[in-house]
Amino acid sequence: MTTDYFGEDVAARYDDPDDEMSQAAAVDPVVDFIAALAGDGAALELGIGTGRIALPLAARGIRVQGIDLSEAMVARLQAKPGAEEIGVAIGDFATTRVDGTFSVAYLVFNTIMNLTTQDAQVACFRNASAHLEPGGCFVIEVMLPDLQRLPAGETIRPFTVTSTRLGFDEYDIVGQGLTSHHYSVMDGKLRVNAIPFRYVWPAELDLMAQLAGMTLRERWSDWKREPFTAASTKHVSVWEKSGS
Repeated sequence: MTTDYFGEDVAARYDDPDDEMSQAAAVDPVVDFIAALAGDGAALELGIGTGRIALPLAARGIRVQGIDLSEAMVARLQAKPGAEEIGVAIGDFATTRVDGTFSVAYLVFNTIMNLTTQDAQVACFRNASAHLEPGGCFVIEVMLPDLQRLPAGETIRPFTVTSTRLGFDEYDIVGQGLTSHHYSVMDGKLRVNAIPFRYVWPAELDLMAQLAGMTLRERWSDWKREPFTAASTKHVSVWEKSGS
């Protein structure tokens, strides 16, 4: 069973309106992309969290269901307007099933990396495929490992440095893992959090998709469909389920 690292202390701060990922400029392109793939069908969000993407997607008339391990995050979602239209199952999104079939299943914002073993990531692809109708799509947004930007011989790279927040990723090169360390000052108190991840390469994801009966349909560097290149720091990939 995947460990829940997103308890009430994290959930309470997750919807920071000043956070860049909560702004319309970050949310709208994701919703546009997913809605286009859903069409007249339904969407399944793996790791639905507090509904950052699911709620605006449902507001466009898309039928949305979700799976999430964190009861605290889901409680935040369910307290928001429009949440009554979204069904959520509590469980590990690599294995938890919900009723129905979907035109699109999706994982955003590096959430595939919360599964910290290759076996769990493979199981996630199989679970997504099992929920999709033939021709349906599985979408993942995930960072590319920052290994080439690490100083020679180093395994640590900062990603946030402000007067109240410090964050850095600590890479395990041999084990293909990383731990994100977060330090923040709130109300005069120091908060410390560390979350483990498993980074994964695009070619590895393509093989996981193949094992689950899906093939790569498109890959972009962002939700606005900018080309994926050697300079890209993340990718948005779409795999299509075989069948007719």
